[in-house]
Amino acid sequence: MRAVARMILALAIVPLLIGEIVFAAPRGHLLIIGGGRRGPEIMNRFVQLAGGPEKAHILILPMASRDLDTSGIEMVEEFRSMGVPNAEYLVLNHEQAMNPVSARKLEGITGVYFTGGDQSRLTAALKDTPVETALKGLYANGAVIGGTSAGAAVMSEIMITGDERQNKDTVNAFVFVRKDNIITRPGFGFVTRAIIDQHFVKRKRQNRLISLVLEHPTLLGVGIDEATAIVVDPDDTFEVVGAATVMVYDAMHATHIRTDAKGNLSASGMIMHILANGDRFDLASRSLIREGGQR
Repeated sequence: MRAVARMILALAIVPLLIGEIVFAAPRGHLLIIGGGRRGPEIMNRFVQLAGGPEKAHILILPMASRDLDTSGIEMVEEFRSMGVPNAEYLVLNHEQAMNPVSARKLEGITGVYFTGGDQSRLTAALKDTPVETALKGLYANGAVIGGTSAGAAVMSEIMITGDERQNKDTVNAFVFVRKDNIITRPGFGFVTRAIIDQHFVKRKRQNRLISLVLEHPTLLGVGIDEATAIVVDPDDTFEVVGAATVMVYDAMHATHIRTDAKGNLSASGMIMHILANGDRFDLASRSLIREGGQR
């Protein structure tokens, strides 16, 4: 009887252990800024998520920027002006990021911040390296990962590069909604349910995000305007923080998605949400969270 009881207990425990492994979710936060001016309400939130001024240990990764050291130093000074003594920057190329010694430099970091610039430079340095693995380990263990502009674009699995295949007019960019025009590359994949775009309303980037959402209707499109951020919680909900808006495109249930002879994309029943400061959205249920937590 004791042996049977032990067996029953073991069988009861196994699913719980499996559930812990299968359903374990990252415990950190993401703070994704659309570029432009970063108001104190945004940067103070980042510092608080990193543990507060006294406990935060923030690492700036400025590899998207043209002037790496200047960008890194400026961000260190900004965080220190906010009362964060433990802020530093680290510049790595791909070869250095492949060295496990570089990954160990991330130990003890509670907040990572990607600066703006060219997102392709950032992924070229860190993608598929031990440092990228260490970044995801930090996030899984509670750190906040943040970034602005290029540092926002790298957050999703599908990363917008800013380039087009069919329109070569750099003055009038993204002038149509067309298949196979927007060039993407693999991003870091902290966001798995959406494609992130930035400087969104300010630079009129709706066409490129709509194009990608119609090509990938299982993914949401989240366009974050300047001076605005989304704070993504571990449960895949986010809050809008800042001065402007966030636009969310949803083509999951759109019908008649097709391409004409010229490659123009069309669809019926696509959903658009326009969110402002304080609004909350659920990426999993693809719905606005109303007061009281109702979806």
